[in-house]
Amino acid sequence: MKKVCTLAAAALALSACAPAGSGSTEQTAGGMRKEITFLTFETPNLGPEIWDAQIKRVTDKYPDITVKKLVAPSAGERNGYAKQLLASGQLPDVMAAIAPGGFAEGGHLAPWGDAELAAYEFPKANPLRGKIYQLPYNTQPTPLIYYNKKLFAEAGISAPPKTWAALLEVSAKLKAKGVNPFVVGGGGKDAFAAGYLWIALVGTDVYSKQPDFLVKRRVGRVRFTDPDFQKATAKFVDLVKKGYIDKAGLSRDYPSTEKAFVEGKGAMYPMGSWFAASADATKPSFDVGVFPLPTDDGAKPIVPAYTGGGPIVSAKAKNLEAAKRFALEFNQNQANNDETVKSDAAIIAIKGYTPPTMGPVYDATLQVYRDALAAGGVVNAFTVETGDDSLLPGVSDKVFALAQDIIAGRKDAAQVTRELDAEWVKAGGQ
Repeated sequence: MKKVCTLAAAALALSACAPAGSGSTEQTAGGMRKEITFLTFETPNLGPEIWDAQIKRVTDKYPDITVKKLVAPSAGERNGYAKQLLASGQLPDVMAAIAPGGFAEGGHLAPWGDAELAAYEFPKANPLRGKIYQLPYNTQPTPLIYYNKKLFAEAGISAPPKTWAALLEVSAKLKAKGVNPFVVGGGGKDAFAAGYLWIALVGTDVYSKQPDFLVKRRVGRVRFTDPDFQKATAKFVDLVKKGYIDKAGLSRDYPSTEKAFVEGKGAMYPMGSWFAASADATKPSFDVGVFPLPTDDGAKPIVPAYTGGGPIVSAKAKNLEAAKRFALEFNQNQANNDETVKSDAAIIAIKGYTPPTMGPVYDATLQVYRDALAAGGVVNAFTVETGDDSLLPGVSDKVFALAQDIIAGRKDAAQVTRELDAEWVKAGGQ
């Protein structure tokens, strides 16, 4: 019988579930049973029943593996939680969608070899010092702009905007009709959601021109106070000043923010591609459309996206071979991937994979991504990078806190970018 143990909160709870010697190899009638710990997280789309079913598919194939499932306190806290576990000497053997930065440089992760990566479309995504530590199985546009077609039509808007000026006109028309243009989140433990418009703007105004901006930032060749980054930040501030962003989002967590959009409390919702699964499943009372945040000239679509999200594996796992075998099968199992597409609108980056039949919002999301890919407009998603071009440890949390300050109207672009540069230096950067 497979053992699955769930944790919901602090690192100390792990010892109650996984006694000293976790990761043991146990003699059974069927041979040697290898125990591994697996850190997961939960969202409205990825509930415990999905993780349990996916784990079971792997252990059914490999009955010698026993899994202890651990759950981060929230999706937004999963990286910090993994660091807590490392600090307490309890780093899990396998971790889902944990950024490898910091762990890999400290020698805590096992790299993936070329043969293990052969099945992936982008096998060299997010390298750290030339090595790949996270399986690059899933591409997630982060974010796109989902919109309420009914509210657009009632405001006399026939199509989504293609330029930044047109987006401002659309927002003005919506506001004039008493409609909140943008629904945003960022309350409680889900501060990351406050930054999505900023992330999109960094994509359109910075990464479209300097795709290696953070690589340059690491060696001190650029600053967050530089003109392109200042411009992106100033656009975000301007949306707030014009009253186009719903400040109530600062008191809403991620599920409540999604609920607000689905209930028609705003016209546009900047969110990752995973929202498509929820939209198709819940079927709001209005049709949902999707478009990339417009550029100034509208010449080509720019879509921030991240390819990765797969498991990372502890280099200290007692049963390292079993941990890697589990991670590979978990990621490449057809039924697991189909379920992840259906529940979380994943765009699977595995060669030859064909997604199951989905709904109209997923199909539209996939088309927006493919159009940008064909036009050469897919760029990194700021704060989500996990390779040599990632933010220094702790800086992403500062980004989200500053995004909250912007939405609250407490800081302007100059203040924010200065503070971001200061945080970078504090984190050990130039």
